[in-house]
Amino acid sequence: MDFAYPVLSSLIFFPLLAAAGLFFIRGESIVRKYTLIASLIEVVLALPLTAYQFNADFQFIERLSWVPQWGLEYHLAVDGISILMVWLTLFTLPLCVLCSWTGIGKRIKEFHICLLFMTAACIGVFTSMDLVLFYVFWEAMLIPMYLLIAVWGGDERKYASIKFFLYTLAGSTLLLVAIVAFRIAGGTFSIPDLMQQTFSFRFQCLCFLAMALAFAIKVPMFPFHTWLPAAHVQAPAAGSVILAAILLKMGTYGFLRFCLPLTPAASEYFAPMMIAISIASILYGGAVALGQSDIKKLVAYSSVGHMGFVTLGIFLFNQRGVEGALFQMLNHGVVTGGLFMMIGTVYERSHTRDISKNMGLGKYMPAYMFFWGLFSLASLGFPGTNGFVGEILVFIGAFKHSLLVGLLLVPGALLGTAYMFRVSLKMAWGQPSAAKDWKDLCPREWVFLLGPAVMVFYIGLAPGVFFQMITPSVEKLLAQYDSGRVATRTVETTQTLAHVPTTGLGNAKN
Repeated sequence: MDFAYPVLSSLIFFPLLAAAGLFFIRGESIVRKYTLIASLIEVVLALPLTAYQFNADFQFIERLSWVPQWGLEYHLAVDGISILMVWLTLFTLPLCVLCSWTGIGKRIKEFHICLLFMTAACIGVFTSMDLVLFYVFWEAMLIPMYLLIAVWGGDERKYASIKFFLYTLAGSTLLLVAIVAFRIAGGTFSIPDLMQQTFSFRFQCLCFLAMALAFAIKVPMFPFHTWLPAAHVQAPAAGSVILAAILLKMGTYGFLRFCLPLTPAASEYFAPMMIAISIASILYGGAVALGQSDIKKLVAYSSVGHMGFVTLGIFLFNQRGVEGALFQMLNHGVVTGGLFMMIGTVYERSHTRDISKNMGLGKYMPAYMFFWGLFSLASLGFPGTNGFVGEILVFIGAFKHSLLVGLLLVPGALLGTAYMFRVSLKMAWGQPSAAKDWKDLCPREWVFLLGPAVMVFYIGLAPGVFFQMITPSVEKLLAQYDSGRVATRTVETTQTLAHVPTTGLGNAKN
């Protein structure tokens, strides 16, 4: 698909160019307005993506030789698995600028540079079709995210930022090992080319374990989740929004882009383990969230449970499960991102995230509680909201896979309802500890909350266009997975027969 300019490259490099422009701008207000305008221009540059064709092919392809001696290419493209993540990233940036308009009071210029740099790195991750290029963007996003927590975080920001960095860096090291192994075994770094090859079962198992650990840390899955609550609680509102809306999706995107098509036999072999860990994440995240007194920590632990639904849907290996996983990736970004923006909004008024000190808001901030109630219902999967679409698809896929797996999801859904109703009822109708003179939502807050609210209803009531985007790519992915499993078994069987002694058979014939 040809356009007058390279669409995907412009989405990666324009934020970097805008970030460079910030070095020449002075004045806090001008910096904020400049970044907001840049974020809106970024969305405008993405308008050609609306011409995306509803098929399984890679589209908007850009392919240039990068380092010919090593076989490296600057190769970008999108399909139904990645295009929704690109759009989610694009719309998250202006919301982050708006929700941090008054909450960030120091190093304003550096803060917005980090936001722009993060956007470029995240889009690069979701569009890279070369393993090394993917890894470059994967690692690049660590730097601005670390700075967002370490510089603009809470009182324990140093501990949280270092823990985040070390956890994700450890996983990234294993991912690099897998990338090198694929280059040696497959002779290329090109992801589409590697998808056409068949690797030995042993090789697949080793690469799967290396990649799965890196992706499980990023999701994060139980028991690799301990960095997430600390990072969320200490990060500023915009940092938490980026973490929830985009960074966590990189792990599940990695499972879909790499593990299933490149290591299909190993994915099948380790699927029971991944399903068990996913269910543990759902139950553990919900149970721990139910006992939290800090609003932000509650939503952070809820993310562990919600992302457990995503990884479960992926490793069910059926169409409804994988479609549900993709919907949940999008829905979690919209809903949990909205909740973290609302937590930042109330924190600016009360200067605390303790539930007991933010009760009775229904009387003082009715508009705020309307949005909180809407996002809470979407979070627990209430019919008519976007959360219901993804959750019901995962449930259908789970029961299709196994009655036991489906039944184990029921307590997870109930826990989600319990902790969201508990915090929402207290915040709306609880007895406030003191009289409050808080003002309700200002126009700026209405703007950054209306966007996610519209998406909650649009995806929940009219998900057809999203199905049209993802279904062909999901069908292609599952077909690659099935053919890859069969091809691996054929190769293994052939190699086994080749080593069977034939002397006895020859004597018998004689």
